[in-house]
Amino acid sequence: MISEHRKKPIASVVIRCYNEEKHIGRLLHGIFQQTLNDIEIIIVDSGSTDGTLAIASRFPVKIINIEPEDFSFGRSLNLGCAAAASDFIIIASAHVYPVYRDWVEQLLAPFRDSIIGIVYGKQRGGETTKFAEHQIFERWFPGESNFAQDHPFCNNANAAIRRALWSQFQYNEEITGLEDVELSNRLLKAGHRVAYQADAAVVHLHDEIYSQTYNRYLREAIAFKRIFPDENFFIKDFFRLFVSNTISDYKNALRNGGCSRDIYEIPLFRFMQFFGTYQGFNDSGSITSQLKQTFYYPTSNKSRPLHAKERPEDPLLINYHSQRRTYRENR
Repeated sequence: MISEHRKKPIASVVIRCYNEEKHIGRLLHGIFQQTLNDIEIIIVDSGSTDGTLAIASRFPVKIINIEPEDFSFGRSLNLGCAAAASDFIIIASAHVYPVYRDWVEQLLAPFRDSIIGIVYGKQRGGETTKFAEHQIFERWFPGESNFAQDHPFCNNANAAIRRALWSQFQYNEEITGLEDVELSNRLLKAGHRVAYQADAAVVHLHDEIYSQTYNRYLREAIAFKRIFPDENFFIKDFFRLFVSNTISDYKNALRNGGCSRDIYEIPLFRFMQFFGTYQGFNDSGSITSQLKQTFYYPTSNKSRPLHAKERPEDPLLINYHSQRRTYRENR
């Protein structure tokens, strides 16, 4: 019989998902390979019609359902966080997976400093990731950690928050995206810190067609404008950033031995990114803030090779080839 006074888990992992049968199993496998193993997993599903829930049910997880018409990014997270039993909540996209067995350990490490309220970790692309998106990951998630970040950038594909702070602030349920940035902005204003932990790495897979890329940046720009109403995106910004990022991507592709598909994928991706952003802002003005530079400006042409392992031969590297099909019978 399980004790009613069971101790709190070390961390609660909240995963939002919708039709993620291609990825959810690998993420859950990676979580159960962690050095810290007293982890609660909460899946918030918004109406999956594929095999997502069948795969998830093979693992010891708690599944919460939200009707598709009730879904927002913030609302689904609030439902998952409300069900969490731990003092620390880890938030992961259903289409990421941890690279190393100390992912949870590294993501929680900055919380030793009581002033840190939220932490986000490194993201990299996979073999099918478009080159321009690799460049975005390099820009947004550099190789060096920063536990005293002076702007509110954060990303809930790979992040953690103190449950007490979530309970006090909660995620905005009305905006169309960037609920992570909106919350971290409020935390900074309240005197808490946002930390970037480069040692908590995941692979993030966006299996998007170009219209989906456009829609992603469109809704994020709409949210950005609502969070930071004084920021604008001029038509000249669209042309300038499209051209500068495309040129930067081509230079990096040549340096890193890019393939022929990059020739057409790079400008298509960048066009959808910045045209979606322009449509989302749909206003005039200039780009001035440091946060906007983090979102939109190109990476340095001195970036490292994109597929190099950063911790080669590390014993904590997770072997996904040995992924088991079922866990309930073995735990």
